[in-house]
Amino acid sequence: MKIVQTSNAPAAIGPYAQGVVIGNLLYTSGQIALRPDGSLNEGDIAEQTRQVLSNLQAIIEAAGGTLQQVVKTTVFLKNLDDFVAMNQVYAEAFATHTPARSTVQVAKLPRDVLVEIEAIVALA
Repeated sequence: MKIVQTSNAPAAIGPYAQGVVIGNLLYTSGQIALRPDGSLNEGDIAEQTRQVLSNLQAIIEAAGGTLQQVVKTTVFLKNLDDFVAMNQVYAEAFATHTPARSTVQVAKLPRDVLVEIEAIVALA
């Protein structure tokens, strides 16, 4: 097991790692709209989704992978009415790559953000 840590994504705000590699799989912790310096991106759902995906990309790259190696994501939305706007940014980030995904509405997220995303990545 290898712990993944990068200063290009926000530090964990609790007793957990940004990511963990076991074998050729990377499991990321859920990422919210914190900038790498720990400040909160208080933008709309599109801006927060961009920040979250940027954080995920930084963690994946620190483990030696790319977004194109993501096999599964889980998206947690504060409000499913934000699905279309989140999905547009998500589609831009992944382009033609379409990993498996679950999307759920939750009652509350850390720091009262609008979106959180976690990923499972098959590293080469």
